[in-house]
Amino acid sequence: MTAPGPLVDIGINLTHESYDADRAEVLARARRAGLVHLVVTGSSLASSPAAARLAATDPDFLSATAGVHPHHAAELGPEGLAQLEALTRHPQVVAVGECGLDYFRDLAPRADQRRAFEAQVALAARTGKPLFLHQRDAHADFVAILKAAGADRPRAVAHCFTGGRAEAEEYLAMGLCIGITGGICDERRGRHLEEVVRHVPPGRLMLETDGPYLLPRTLKPKPASRRNAPEYLPEVLAAVARARGEAPEALARATTATAQAFFGLARLADAPGTALASA
Repeated sequence: MTAPGPLVDIGINLTHESYDADRAEVLARARRAGLVHLVVTGSSLASSPAAARLAATDPDFLSATAGVHPHHAAELGPEGLAQLEALTRHPQVVAVGECGLDYFRDLAPRADQRRAFEAQVALAARTGKPLFLHQRDAHADFVAILKAAGADRPRAVAHCFTGGRAEAEEYLAMGLCIGITGGICDERRGRHLEEVVRHVPPGRLMLETDGPYLLPRTLKPKPASRRNAPEYLPEVLAAVARARGEAPEALARATTATAQAFFGLARLADAPGTALASA
């Protein structure tokens, strides 16, 4: 499936071991599918520098985030925070995160999660980077920590949004952007996202795969592997466009322009058949 317009995948765990055997081919297929840029997610003190190194191999096509996911919150002490701050100066690192709270799995103590999240919100404010956020079953504490930053609160995107309309409206009122994945293609758990995306205003919506997770269930024919990849982002685009009643090409260009502005992507590589202006 090829996108009808340029696309940016704002969240792809491309350093995951499932891509080790064919990462170059994954990138080539992404380009053929119409993607013009990928933001490689950093989620730990190990994966964040790896994401930055990977992004540096193809700087026109790849950027990276640097952060510590709530699952790894216990590892973030003063030394680790200093490492993250150093990473934010890497030319390919465009955001702080993936960071936030996850009370669903509770793989780190909640007190550690809150401490690590607060530290990364402060880091983003200090460095001028936007936040790439994760939240699951922790809405009240998540919002409280962001609001506590006050006027210093950085720009932020609620990555892989799976909540309801009320939650989305609270995020939007706080100035957050919303990232939508293949969860919207899941007829079992994602139908409510069709209503959510109808109410996200222009300039606040972005698209992502969160690969290798969240393979769109609507893909036909179904891939032999359950591994998600950027080449399947056009399926997410199609689902969001249907829900919003918009032309896919217009939505592709709008979400790409939003990602370009949000992450400060100075230049986007042109995909075949597209012409996207440089910032």
